[in-house]
Amino acid sequence: MAQIKVEVDGVTYEDDVEPRLLLVHYLRDRLGKGGTPVGCDTTNCGACTVLMDGLSVKSCSVLAVQADGRQITTVEGLGTGAGDHPMQKAFHQEHALQCGYCTPGMIMASIDLLRDNADPSDEEIREGLEGNLCRCTGYQNIVRAVRSAAAEMRAGADGQAATATAPAESGR
Repeated sequence: MAQIKVEVDGVTYEDDVEPRLLLVHYLRDRLGKGGTPVGCDTTNCGACTVLMDGLSVKSCSVLAVQADGRQITTVEGLGTGAGDHPMQKAFHQEHALQCGYCTPGMIMASIDLLRDNADPSDEEIREGLEGNLCRCTGYQNIVRAVRSAAAEMRAGADGQAATATAPAESGR
C-alpha cells in the first residue's frame, strides 16, 4: 500500500491505496465522485477527464499515487454556492449533450482549453476537444456551448478586472 494525500474538489484526503489503483477508480469507488465516468479505460474516449492542478488529464491513465500532493477538480467540484460553472450552464443552455455520458469529460477538457485560449475559433475548439469522443451528437452544440461559456467567462473576467482597477471614491 502507498500513502497519498490529495485535494479533491477542495477537500483534502489521506488514504492508503494500492500502487496500481487508477485515479478514476479512486475518485469513484473511494470518494464517491460518480460524475467521473469510466469510459473506455484506454484513454481513447476522454469521458473520465478531470483537472489535475488545473490541467485536464484522463483519469484512467493516471495512477492514484501520481495524484499525491496534487489538486484534483471533478465536474462535481465546479459549481459554487452561487450556482453552476459557466461551462456547465452553457452545456445545458446550448443542448450540448444527449445521453450525457461524455459530458463531464467534455466540460473539464473545455475548461482547460479556455485556460489557454479565452476566445477560440470553432476550429480551435474542435481541435482542443479531439481527445474527447461523443457518440451521440454532431459536436455542433458542444462547440456552441464552449463558445458561449468562453464569452461569459471573458465578460466576467473583464468585469472583475474593471472592479479591481476602478479608482476608489474619495467621499468628497
